[in-house]
Amino acid sequence: MKYPITMKTVLLGLSLLVAAGSVPAVAGDVYVISHPSVTLTTAELRDAYLGEKQFAGSIKLVPVDNAAVQSDFLAKALNMDAGKYASLWIKKGFRGGLASPSVKLGDAEVVSFVKNTPGAIGYVSAPVQEVMLLHKY
Repeated sequence: MKYPITMKTVLLGLSLLVAAGSVPAVAGDVYVISHPSVTLTTAELRDAYLGEKQFAGSIKLVPVDNAAVQSDFLAKALNMDAGKYASLWIKKGFRGGLASPSVKLGDAEVVSFVKNTPGAIGYVSAPVQEVMLLHKY
């Protein structure tokens, strides 16, 4: 299913990503979590956040960003900053009609979303029991 990309959507996404990148975060470990329906390798996880992998078997992947630790995740997992990440997703939106991952404000929102959404993957600042741990950076 393709979603129409409008300039309003792009600007909203870009402003959220820029704002998320300016949130001060203490450098620490980042834990990538998933709904129990998802198992990904480190390379597949990276591809999912770069819009290159959209399915794990028959399950549609639903990556979600965490504004509180996004800069740490981007640096450690994707080797990029918020500006480059936002630019990548703007291009993906215009060229391929892909929507960037939604942004949650913190660990609690990410855990709740991942726990209740089949195919969801996200990242948090501390390990949690309710979901699967895919990787630690």
